[in-house]
Amino acid sequence: MRRLVVLTFMVTSVCGCGLPTYPPAVDRVVAGVDVRPYSWPWQVSLQSDSSGRWSHVCGGTLITLEWVLTAAHCIRSHSTYRVEVGKHSLEASEENSITRGVSHSITHEDYNIFLSRNDIALIKLSSPVVSSDTIMPACLPQPNAVLSHGTACYITGWGRLSTDGPMADVLQQALLLVVDHDTCSQPDWWSVLATDKMVCAGGDGISAGCNGDSGGPLNCQNPDGTWTVYGVVSFGSGQGCNVFKKPTVFTQVSSYMSWIDKVTSNY
Repeated sequence: MRRLVVLTFMVTSVCGCGLPTYPPAVDRVVAGVDVRPYSWPWQVSLQSDSSGRWSHVCGGTLITLEWVLTAAHCIRSHSTYRVEVGKHSLEASEENSITRGVSHSITHEDYNIFLSRNDIALIKLSSPVVSSDTIMPACLPQPNAVLSHGTACYITGWGRLSTDGPMADVLQQALLLVVDHDTCSQPDWWSVLATDKMVCAGGDGISAGCNGDSGGPLNCQNPDGTWTVYGVVSFGSGQGCNVFKKPTVFTQVSSYMSWIDKVTSNY
């Protein structure tokens, strides 16, 4: 039986994770708002040049100084990618940001694009980044840890500001409350699309992630003040950003800790 936790502590190969130099402004605002600059220092922008110029396609999470966690659906085999780390505004030139190419991109071998099963991928940077006040790896959860129903977490990303609206220039955050699997898998919620290797959060008709947030983190705070990334944005409702009983669905990172360890050890 899987162990239920409210927010227990994490295992990670990185020291000093999850405690930003500039703490996030966690004021319980449910709608998306501009973040305090550089307060989510593990947030990255995954960019593609498929349009003829580099453009943001997905979010991601820096989990070590050379590895990024994102969603499998963000990776296409014939595209070229780069990663920007330490960004606040995607349009502005920022002195402390770092750009890296991609050495390897590895999607989960059992990823199912039609059912969004095992929607997780790892990206190895062309060379490690340097930890700083604006760049820091995330903490990861203990294997198989499960968030309690109603846990308050934050989604972050540069996704659309509203349904069919413009993409954000400045990094956004929104408060989401975790919905347990028994609720999320009910017929009028996500039914069989929601598995026990996913985390559902939101679905109150007020706050949710939008297009462009894909691959980004679900950030949850521990009692000691550190933050752990429990989820990778996988899918939401095609009807819009804030649909009642259709929470944002995240790949549950704790279910893939052994896979993460295996991939990062073999490349």
